[in-house]
Amino acid sequence: MKVTVCRKEHFNAAHRLYNQEWNDERNDEVFGKCNLPNYHGHNYDLIVKVTGEIDPRTGFVMDTKVLKDIIREHIIEKFDHHNLNLDVEEFRTLNPTAENIAVISWDILRKKIPVSLELKVVLFETERNFVEYTGE
Repeated sequence: MKVTVCRKEHFNAAHRLYNQEWNDERNDEVFGKCNLPNYHGHNYDLIVKVTGEIDPRTGFVMDTKVLKDIIREHIIEKFDHHNLNLDVEEFRTLNPTAENIAVISWDILRKKIPVSLELKVVLFETERNFVEYTGE
C-alpha cells in the first residue's frame, strides 16, 4: 500500500527569461514581458510529493518535519528573495523558466530524500500556471 505525503512551501524570486544566443528582438518575441532587462518577480508555491510504503514502526511514509526541513534548507533558503539569474549558480547558464526551476528543485531534493521513495515536484509560478516534474 503506497501513500503520498505532500508538503507545500512558498518563496518569492525574481528572474528574467532570456536566451543569450538570440538578439533582443528574438528574446522579446519569444519571452515578451518576461524578458524585461531589469527582471520581474513571482510568488511561487512549491509542492513536494513523496510516495512510498508506510513504515509500520512510525506510521509515516516520511516524517513531514524532516521533509519540511529539507525543503527549507535546500530550496527555500537558496531561492527565496533572490534573483535566480544572478544569485543561483544553477541558473547562471540555464534559463530560469518554471520548468527548469522544477527540475533543479527535484534534482536537489532527490539527493536528500531516500531513493526508496518516489518524488514529485509541483511548482506554481502563478495561481493558474504550474508545472510538475517526476524525474522522468
